[in-house]
Amino acid sequence: MLPISSSSGQFTPPIDALFTATSAVCVTGLVVVDTGSYWSTFGQTVLLVLFQIGGLGFMTGATVLLAAIGHGLGLREKVVITESFGLKSQGSVSAIVKKLTVYSLTIECIGAAIFYIHWQLTGATQYSLFTAIFHAVSAFNNCGMDLFGNFNSLVTQQKDVVILVITAILIILGGLGYLIVDDIFHYKRFSKLSLESKIVFLTTLGLLISGTIYYFIAEFSSAGTLGALTIPEKIIVAFFQSVTARTAGFSAINIGNLKDISLFFTMLLMFIGGASGSAAGGVKVNTFGLLIIVAINSLRGKERIEAFGKEIPINNINRAIVLILFFITSIFAIALLLSVTETFSFNAILFEIFSAMSTVGLSTGITSGLSGAGRIIIVIAMFIGRLGPLTLLAIVTGQQRPIDKSYPHETIRIG
Repeated sequence: MLPISSSSGQFTPPIDALFTATSAVCVTGLVVVDTGSYWSTFGQTVLLVLFQIGGLGFMTGATVLLAAIGHGLGLREKVVITESFGLKSQGSVSAIVKKLTVYSLTIECIGAAIFYIHWQLTGATQYSLFTAIFHAVSAFNNCGMDLFGNFNSLVTQQKDVVILVITAILIILGGLGYLIVDDIFHYKRFSKLSLESKIVFLTTLGLLISGTIYYFIAEFSSAGTLGALTIPEKIIVAFFQSVTARTAGFSAINIGNLKDISLFFTMLLMFIGGASGSAAGGVKVNTFGLLIIVAINSLRGKERIEAFGKEIPINNINRAIVLILFFITSIFAIALLLSVTETFSFNAILFEIFSAMSTVGLSTGITSGLSGAGRIIIVIAMFIGRLGPLTLLAIVTGQQRPIDKSYPHETIRIG
């Protein structure tokens, strides 16, 4: 809110400051004022720090802090972090978090260096080193805030292959999470990967390919999106949109110009999100991939859920179902509230909710036009979307009890 944070030197209204701060720390990227022109360098630095902290995660940040000052973690904190990162034992938490921090900072520095060198070599000297750092950190942490101005995101960089591809790589690395990337880098062969890494890798690859093909075909001749581009440019932009729609919130096209069916498809991608233990939001590709495995096993008539020669515990399946129901129920409730407070079309409102709950940051352009009540509701949605899954996981884990009795079986009709 301070005058030093705005480029005009004026105080920022509390609701706008709250919305922006929440969007940054929840690595969502939705904005009610233009990040590049409204905020001063100081204000932009505050945002950078917020989404860096948000990207590493509240629990991860707390672990790093406690390790740095020489204190240990309580049993409850270790259990929550272990469950969140899918670790096999609690003893490896501190080491994993330290490696994750080094991994994050290293990738961000490499990304920033590439951006800055590229802009200098191509004569785009209006983009400073700070812009390169801001963009790299925002991309890796799947935030989606940018400094290019006029709410255009990466539309002005639409034909710059280097910017789009490097940004996409940063988003993917941030959206996969350290443990998955480390597993892939360490073993290098698919057959040796852990079951979770196999599921995340295949599901992510499938979503990236199907998303690219969909956007390329559906928006091929649309004048407001891919219509004016060459075939190679259409492929690159379609791929970029497939990457960013699941988690990051950057856009190389005007989202408001997408066809209604493309908006619906984008909502599905946002809902799925990235991998568990990463900077991404959504219900996570782990959850989505697990449900696909459950469906395949059920169609094959198997009572036990198996994949790649491994059996998946029923607890994992129950948690996946609970998480999906939590997201759907939250989206439904928030949609009812926003339908009362806002006058925009229901499609635009629903898209905004999916974007906020999944901490993506894409918008059809209605964010800055939301009423005061609408902005508060979206703030709550972003907060729920970021903290809800971890909180829900902590509750489910904390209430888990050994089964000491059984009941007579009785079936329920389905379908």
